[in-house]
Parts: sequence; structure tokens; C-alpha cells
Amino acid sequence: MHRRGAALLVLAACARHAPQTPMSPAVHESLPPNVKDLSSDLEPLREKGGVPALAAAAWRGGDLLAIGATGVRARGEPARVTSDDVWHLGSDTKAMTAVVVAIWIDRGKLHFEDTLGALFGGGVHPQLRAVTVEQLLEHRGGLPHQFPPDIWRAMWRGAGDPKTRAAAVDAVLARAPAQPPGTFQYANPGYVTLGAALERVTGRRWEELVREDLFAPLGMTSCGFGAPGEGEPSGHRRDGTALVADHGDNPAPNAPAGGVHCSLRDWGKFLALVLAGARGEHVALVSDATMKRLLTPPADAAEHESYAGGWSFTTRPWAGGVVLTHSGSNTLWYATAWLAPAKNLAFAAASNVADARTVDSAFGVTVPVYAK
Repeated sequence: MHRRGAALLVLAACARHAPQTPMSPAVHESLPPNVKDLSSDLEPLREKGGVPALAAAAWRGGDLLAIGATGVRARGEPARVTSDDVWHLGSDTKAMTAVVVAIWIDRGKLHFEDTLGALFGGGVHPQLRAVTVEQLLEHRGGLPHQFPPDIWRAMWRGAGDPKTRAAAVDAVLARAPAQPPGTFQYANPGYVTLGAALERVTGRRWEELVREDLFAPLGMTSCGFGAPGEGEPSGHRRDGTALVADHGDNPAPNAPAGGVHCSLRDWGKFLALVLAGARGEHVALVSDATMKRLLTPPADAAEHESYAGGWSFTTRPWAGGVVLTHSGSNTLWYATAWLAPAKNLAFAAASNVADARTVDSAFGVTVPVYAK
């Protein structure tokens, strides 16, 4: 998983040539007359980038403006993607974990000021005990970018055991900080720690909380955990110059930092919630005050370190000011979202191979049209 929060938004196709598999004509889906089908616009970008499939969508508030998908679910196979297929979101999951944290802050089980020492007890390294939930949400908790190799291996060995997530967090918190707390460092273990904190204060699994507190009330029926299943797009890894279909994923205990899959339509329901919150509008799941704090980065943060609640904050002229953005990948899929609060717009794109440049190019068929 990784984040490209301050990444350059590409508004034209970026070349990455690869051997092509002959493909049947694109499937044009039946959409409402007020929703544009992007499939034909995306196909030249998919072909130029050499990716198996590419999808994109745009929304104004919660209203779908455009959506499309082109390509195949697995390289060399005939089944074509549709706009209802699901995509692994990788680190875009972090924003979902953050909103569930906010829900439980409103319910009084967690607080922004809660410390690792108070939440996880005496086994926390002395230099980490004063780190707060808010600092973890901002990637300022002193934790490393990734879990150390020995803990990562243990997460794989115990992937089927519900106690493994807590054990991994206990292990990483027992070690000295990777950098001084308060210093920005994009840290996947920080969001896994937030997931473990939710589990401690609620007595319920993170997956259960996300499903019941987020997916169900928002009607995100396509969403689940881990790699998409049979009949959905496969991820792809590069084997030399070839792309090989692969349904792998990171170990399940890592999921609060990057383990959700969704269709673009359902992801858009979540993006609409965050977009409304970023605009200062009331949302159903989180109080106004909590949402505002969740989506406010530290005032003294440099632009490339401006992060809060699972989002990087930067500016773009096309957005009329501030944008929230995030990308995610488990190395087999890639997905990116951009939110423009001043224009009440959200954009998303995804591919079933970890090709950031081609995914970025997909915004060239939505941003210039709707953000003009």
C-alpha cells in the first residue's frame, strides 16, 4: 500500500507500453440519460498504459455524473469489466477506518486525546505512551512506515487468528519510535493501531464495525475485505514484461490500513459523506464538530505533510482551492480519489494493476469536464 497525497494530477494520458491482448469491442452499459458513460473515453488511456482494465467516475455531491469501465477482468481472459465491478482500494481504506473512529468518538468510547498508554497499557514503549489517537490519524504517532519484517511475518503466519492484529500492534508499540512523535511519517501501522484500538474499546472486530457502522447505513452493498472474489477483476503482478493475474492481498490483520474492496458506485457513497463533511455540511454518521476536527490537518504542517483523517490535503487550481486526495494499492490494484469541496465534486479511478500513471490519466476525462 502507498499514498500519493500530493501527487501531480495528470490530465492527459501517460505512456507505458506493454504487449496487448486482442480485445473484443467495449461493452456499453445502459445508464440514466443524465449519467455519462466514460468507457469509450477510457479505452485509449487503458490501451496506451497497457493495463488490463481501467475505471473512473465523477460525482457532484452524492449525484453520479459519469462512470465507465473498460478492459478485461484478467489479462488474456475474455470477461470484460463493468462499472459495477469491485476494485481493491488499498490505503484508501484508511479514510474509512478514520470515519469509524469518529463514530465511536461521538459514542464516547474513544477520544481524540486518548493516549496509547491509556489504550494499550504498560507494554507500550515509554516514548510512545503519550501519543494520541489524533496523532495516529495524522501520521504523527512515531510509528514506522511499515511493520518491521519479523512482525510482518508473524502477521502472515497468524492471518486467520483474530488475535493476530492485537499481537502485531502490541509488538510494534513495545519498540522505540521510528522517529520522534509529532513528526510526520506515513505509517501503515498507525492505522492498524487505530483498528486495534476500536477493537479494544468496543469488544468487536474492526471488520464488523466497518460493515455495520459504515457499509450498512451508506448502502455500500458491494464492499468487503481482502481481494475481490471470483467473477470480479483480478489484480495483476508484473513477471518480467508480462502481467499475471493474482488474487493475493496483504495479511488480513493489516486491513485497517488497506484491506477494503468496493465498486466505484459504492465507494462514491463514502466519498460523498466525506465531501459533505469537508464542506461543513451536516452528515448523518458523524457529528459536525467531530467531522471538522477529523478533517483538519495540523496548522503548522508543510504541504507534503498536511494529512488528517485518512486524507492528504493540498490545493489545485481546477478545484478552486483545497483538495482532499488519497491513493491506495496492495501492489496488485491501484485506486485514487480526489475531493474538491469548493466545487462539491468527487472523482475516482481504479485499475487492476498497480499503475499509478495510467490511473492518474483517467482523471483527464472527468476533471476538465466537470471542474471547469
